[in-house]
Amino acid sequence: MTQSDTKPYEEQDALLRFNSLLIEISTLFISLPADQIDSKIEDAQQRICKFLDLDRSTLWQIYKEGADMLLLTHTYQPAESLTPPSPMKAKDYFPWLLHQLMNGETVIISKMTELPAEAVRDRESFSFFGSKSGVYVPLSVGKGPLLGALTFASIREERDWNKNLVNGLVLLAQVFSNALSRKKNEMLLRESKERLILTTNAANAGLWNMEIDTGSVWVTEKTRDLLHFAPNEKIDEASFYNVMHPEDRQPVRQIIQQAIQKKENFSCEYRIILPDGKILWIAASGKGHQGSIGGRNLLRGVLIDISTRKQMEEKLAKQLREIKGLKKRLELENIYLQKKVKILSDHSEILGRSSAMHNVLAKAEQVAKTDSTILLLGETGTGKDLLVHYIHRISLRKDLPLITINCASLPPSLIESELFGREKGAYTGALTKMIGRFELADRSTLFLDEIGELPYDLQSKLLRVLEEGKFERLGSTISKKIDTRIIAATNRDLEQAVRDGTFREDLFYRLNVYPIILPPLRERAEDISLLVRAFVRRFNRKMGKQIEVISQKTMKSLKIYSWPGNVRELKNIIERSMIVSTGKTLVVQLPKKVSPVKAPSRNLDDMMRREILTVLEETRWRVAGTNGAAEILGLNKSTLYSKMKKLGITRPES
Repeated sequence: MTQSDTKPYEEQDALLRFNSLLIEISTLFISLPADQIDSKIEDAQQRICKFLDLDRSTLWQIYKEGADMLLLTHTYQPAESLTPPSPMKAKDYFPWLLHQLMNGETVIISKMTELPAEAVRDRESFSFFGSKSGVYVPLSVGKGPLLGALTFASIREERDWNKNLVNGLVLLAQVFSNALSRKKNEMLLRESKERLILTTNAANAGLWNMEIDTGSVWVTEKTRDLLHFAPNEKIDEASFYNVMHPEDRQPVRQIIQQAIQKKENFSCEYRIILPDGKILWIAASGKGHQGSIGGRNLLRGVLIDISTRKQMEEKLAKQLREIKGLKKRLELENIYLQKKVKILSDHSEILGRSSAMHNVLAKAEQVAKTDSTILLLGETGTGKDLLVHYIHRISLRKDLPLITINCASLPPSLIESELFGREKGAYTGALTKMIGRFELADRSTLFLDEIGELPYDLQSKLLRVLEEGKFERLGSTISKKIDTRIIAATNRDLEQAVRDGTFREDLFYRLNVYPIILPPLRERAEDISLLVRAFVRRFNRKMGKQIEVISQKTMKSLKIYSWPGNVRELKNIIERSMIVSTGKTLVVQLPKKVSPVKAPSRNLDDMMRREILTVLEETRWRVAGTNGAAEILGLNKSTLYSKMKKLGITRPES
């Protein structure tokens, strides 16, 4: 293998390692204490720069919301390089770049000559600080205002920035944004609690006394305001509970009773319902005083409105949920980055006007909107993957991505973890947790391609998922419940595999709920001209050619060829012919072995299916009666109906 041959594999490996690094970093930040966020951001900047061979990474935060003054809060760069001033008035140094970031745009500069004419001041500043190439990502949480910017730059040389790499840096910026926002909110939360303590000690708090023996209550005006008591309303113990949320009354009553019995301090938080239905949060604290004033037993306390604090806590919890969602998206990227499913006819159409293909499409449309398991059968190259995408596209699960796994492309040792996932440390080399394809396909569709190649010892585990909708990750004892629709495909004879003992009979029947047999190309020769013209149009665009003529002789030779590789072989031959054709006429060179239009069938069922379809088409699908298909075939009409059902023959919709 040449160096050029290995380059794509090296790039893919580097990209996967980069994604793994991003997942590791994002996972670290999910539960990171606020006082460690700053140091871990700089550690992450250093790791990313070293991995990508970059010279500098800076993180700037806006000094004041709505202003253009930036503070350099986190940086990694060579000691000898020039450090930008901080605080820095961004409009004076990078006016064009600031405008792009304020609009939420990620700026990619491979070389400074790419900058537009209006970025003349930016070009001068980049030159002054030694930047030759860089990526500049805005920092924000959701659709909120700009918080700052994360930059990665090359000082030594210009460089091209891979799109997937840039996407990873954008995701990293989101992780940093959420972490910094969480840190800010936690600081605000601590300050809020400190203010709460100060307020509790001040006369501005809502104060109250209650005589334990009589239930008589005294309150300040602030307490009346907080609980929305009327100015002249008579207040007793029941008044407090009446304004409380019904779910909070009993827990608060128990806390108060315990404080009275044990003569100890108490504190609690509860909701009150205002007359307009609005809900506020109240924090209450106090202590019992037994016989301290005139022999009376008193309960004294203070009330504070903490609705704002509760809103901040909910906002913080929401941001943590967003970070967890980001982690899951990164795991998805790690599995599926750059994996594009290649399907026939520009990924959008199934080409065919034969009755056999009409029958296939009719069956696909019947089952698509159900959750039934589908088994696609047919020779290699007949377009099973294309039909899977078509079924998913018209199904009720179309809003979520189709998840695919090829059971023949992975070694047996990896298939189980790919299907069901694994926990960190599940086996030697399992350094991170991995989500399996079943979990990724929850509420969507999972395509098990080449199901006939699934190792026998895994077939029982697959059967359990199909029957119960449950599975465990490798290294875990916790069952996960999923809702996944299964489509399986194979070019093997599974019934023969069952007889040979290489495929479980119970799994076969569980998969064979709704079988669809894709006919080989030799059985739908009338579709060949349609497919040929479609391929010629595609390769004309792709190769910049102008093939306009396909001779009758060429088309006839294509129709009488047996096509053991089916549509895939036809596509490859047309592509090869387009390369060698120099004029406007397509020159086709077929393999030396050419078979008659109807090549010998592989088994008795194929021969019977083809014969019955031929007679049905000749009789316009009239089964019984004089000159009907049953009479021509010499069968009883009930026998013919039985064979049609067994062979999956149904009349196509007109």
